[in-house]
Amino acid sequence: MNDDLFNKGLGIRKSVLGAEFVEKSLAAADDFNMPMQRLTTEYCWGAVWGREELPKKTRSMLNLAMLCALNRPHELKMHIGGALRNGVTRTEIREVLLQVAIYCGIPAGVDAFRVAKETFAEFDKSEKK
Repeated sequence: MNDDLFNKGLGIRKSVLGAEFVEKSLAAADDFNMPMQRLTTEYCWGAVWGREELPKKTRSMLNLAMLCALNRPHELKMHIGGALRNGVTRTEIREVLLQVAIYCGIPAGVDAFRVAKETFAEFDKSEKK
């Protein structure tokens, strides 16, 4: 594994998902799942998110659409918070989710809007601290 890419990815991952969340994930990792943590941090966050050809805001909007299409509500919730941290507005998130409803189906859109509302409420609470 590439420690430089891991460290680059770790910084990006913390900036998008929140340092507390990432540190908690790494602290909970054991011999079984630490290789997955390293793989995700190094390649997803370091090698891809670390590229400069797309801004983080655009990457976040792409992730929201893909996670909705894949029906991954846990990851969607995490990335809605990340999108907000990356400057995606709630209006832009709404527009992405409307696009999802048309291209992935109304049930996917309904679920995504539900997850977004829950995430907005939790995000607002955490920002008031």
